[in-house]
Amino acid sequence: MVIRGLRLLILLAFLTACPSHQGWAAIYEINGDLIGETDYYVLKKNETLAEIARRYDVGLVELLAANPKVQRKKPQPGTVLTITTQHILPPSRQGLVLNLSELRLFYYLNATQVMTAPISIGKEGWETPLGITQIVQKRENPEWIPTDTIRRESPHLPAVVAAGPDNPLGLYALHLGWPSYAIHGTNRPYSVGKRASHGCIRLYPEDIEALFKVVDVGTTVTVIDATYKLGWQGEHLFLEVVPTQHQADALIEHRQQSVVNAEEIYAAIKPIARRANINWQAVDKVVLNRSGIPELIGVRSPPHTKPYKVR
Repeated sequence: MVIRGLRLLILLAFLTACPSHQGWAAIYEINGDLIGETDYYVLKKNETLAEIARRYDVGLVELLAANPKVQRKKPQPGTVLTITTQHILPPSRQGLVLNLSELRLFYYLNATQVMTAPISIGKEGWETPLGITQIVQKRENPEWIPTDTIRRESPHLPAVVAAGPDNPLGLYALHLGWPSYAIHGTNRPYSVGKRASHGCIRLYPEDIEALFKVVDVGTTVTVIDATYKLGWQGEHLFLEVVPTQHQADALIEHRQQSVVNAEEIYAAIKPIARRANINWQAVDKVVLNRSGIPELIGVRSPPHTKPYKVR
């Protein structure tokens, strides 16, 4: 406990010493199911969405989903961007939790504090596996040995890629109990926040450095694929819906997103409606938009009263 507390103090000092970034794997106090706040930013001349995403520690898919009308290649100066720095916590509240569709990682430092950061996951044909594993090794300045499968895809790769700026693992790697899978940095930070890896989990260089400082070998890692989350904040019920993995690809590639059956979301809300006043029009809007922004959809019913529809 003393060691963990010391590591947390070191991390907080590290974050404070780096004011040029507004993200840095933010740490939040847990008070209810929601963390953070929705933020806004006015684009300046010659700024790119990738630059803004990294500055605010969000992924590119997150930024595009929250701002569907913004021009991708040449966003206009003066455009107001919605920054998705508010999130509903996933159901699992222990160790590291990676939500693939959300393209986001949550690390519970303790029962009252959580760290979160955007991630890159496995692309089509190289999907990141689901399940529970753990951190089995930590490596600083790791070398990279391409697997046989990766070498068949890219035969020009050397047998070993030395540590340094050209190493795909970046400067830090947290190896998982699943062979050949790791949470690591990257020499291509623009790839964070979308499906781009060979199955590993990439973080911005500054985020993996912050995470590496506090996570322990043996930490549980839970990988889920939840396209929606429900959460209470006091008496208010919130719903967050994100694009599916395939819809995320369509956003990046400027393709029409496929229609997704949302029956599972409505089925999860219906039991709650017995004790809450649900605004079903708000639910419809959140499900349709899939913006990744938590939205208010209901209020807890007073005791001994019959729930009614929120207007």
